Amino acid sequence: MIRKFRGGLCGSVLVALVLFLGMPTMAQTSARPRPVGSSISVETSPQLFATMCALDAAGFDANSNTLDIYPADAALRARMLQLKGPAADAMRQFYAQHQFANSDETLSPFLSFALVVGPPPRFRYLISHDEIPPAVLSIDGFGEILSKLYVEANLEHEWASVEPEVDHEVAGLISPLRQIVFESTAYLREIQTPSDRTFTVLVEPLVGERVNFRNIGNHYSIIVGPGPVLPLGDIRHAMFHFLLDPLTLKYQQTISTRRALLDIATRAPQLPASFQNDFVGLFDECLVRAVELRVRKLPPDQLEAALAADDRTGFILVRPIYQQLIVFEKSEPAMSLYFPSLVQGINVAAEQKRLQNFQFASATEVVPAGGIQGENGRSAPGTQLEQEFTRGDRQIALQDAAGAAATFQGILNEHPNQPRALYGLALASVLQGQGEKAENLFEQVVSMPPPGSSAAAAPSPSILAWSHVYLGRIHDLQGEREPAIKEYRAALGVNGAPETARVAAQQGIAKPYRPAQAPSVPSQ
Repeated sequence: MIRKFRGGLCGSVLVALVLFLGMPTMAQTSARPRPVGSSISVETSPQLFATMCALDAAGFDANSNTLDIYPADAALRARMLQLKGPAADAMRQFYAQHQFANSDETLSPFLSFALVVGPPPRFRYLISHDEIPPAVLSIDGFGEILSKLYVEANLEHEWASVEPEVDHEVAGLISPLRQIVFESTAYLREIQTPSDRTFTVLVEPLVGERVNFRNIGNHYSIIVGPGPVLPLGDIRHAMFHFLLDPLTLKYQQTISTRRALLDIATRAPQLPASFQNDFVGLFDECLVRAVELRVRKLPPDQLEAALAADDRTGFILVRPIYQQLIVFEKSEPAMSLYFPSLVQGINVAAEQKRLQNFQFASATEVVPAGGIQGENGRSAPGTQLEQEFTRGDRQIALQDAAGAAATFQGILNEHPNQPRALYGLALASVLQGQGEKAENLFEQVVSMPPPGSSAAAAPSPSILAWSHVYLGRIHDLQGEREPAIKEYRAALGVNGAPETARVAAQQGIAKPYRPAQAPSVPSQ
């Protein structure tokens, strides 16, 4: 039931509710390694930060809005663009010589560089020259220029200023990552033991909403930036690669007995070129996708849509592997022991017959994944929907309440009951002093199916927890202490809630919320 917002709280108090509560548009982190499991951790990297600062100084993605919802990071980018000096000039010249039309292609070797060098200011390689990835060799000389820029731009000071903020980002990823590790290893019936293989989630705000996955030898890294919704689906995908890649390498010969299916897959115009002559690699990717589908437990219509999308884009092994995983789940051995049986269970003749006259998607066709947007409703990067969310989040950050309200309402007109849009409109309503409307919207969010459920509309743990905290504070402002405590406790009960939301809820339980005077917004 939607409760009526009584008392007509003034706009300044509602604005304070947003500004002092802190918008949960960023995860929480740390500049020190945070172990999550054996050989698994969440970290930040001064060398990655310095690399991104250097790229920003050279004009990388200067016209992009990927940082617009994070004013502090946008201000840092602006300072980098304004740098003057011999090292800055040399960096810009070097960048111009190594820039591609595609920004992601440009960024790729620099990210790999940051993963194989030591800390500033020297940025020395941690591996031998023979082990350096070819992509890193293509930017040979970058480290020397970066070392000079680090001193010239006083990047040590810049890092010290952002490190505490990023420390909170890391902290917020620990619990979700621990849950991913638990679910992944439990499904495969495997126990993680100490080894020389590592899996690291690196948090770097300057990468924006990009998600980059790398594995260099036995070291797997996924680089993420903070965002309104954590890229848990991407992290889980990378984790399954970390867990399953050794098996596909170990059983290459067994997998190759099904290689005849590669001739069918290569008929798909959208199959990535990297798989055209690599059946083991294709099998590995299809295996990871199939395991993800089993773990996510999608409703039948969404499951079929996802399988159909994989078929149409050339990942034809997902469907038969998915069926074999059902058999695996009824068996007893761990995946490391069962794996050969899974491969042998794929009937090549049956698949050839199934796909004999199959119509693959054309090179230009957009293949929807059955309406599935990824973990917690996160849209694929670059989509129109994601651009709209970015615009709305930026307007909230700039306190453009009317603009944000129009943006999020526009999203809801096209995508009714979208949790992230409801939450954004609720924040905009708070900023506009529309207390009753804000309360109603927060109520809609908390009444949705819980995170991780199979329902199409399920809020992320962050959005759900903060919605409960907002409702608790609204009750406190109305003098309704018991309902307020109930909401705070509900926030603490959200699995995967960010630490800042938990702290806010605990403070609300300890004493009623009373906002201070709303601060002015600092100019950038």
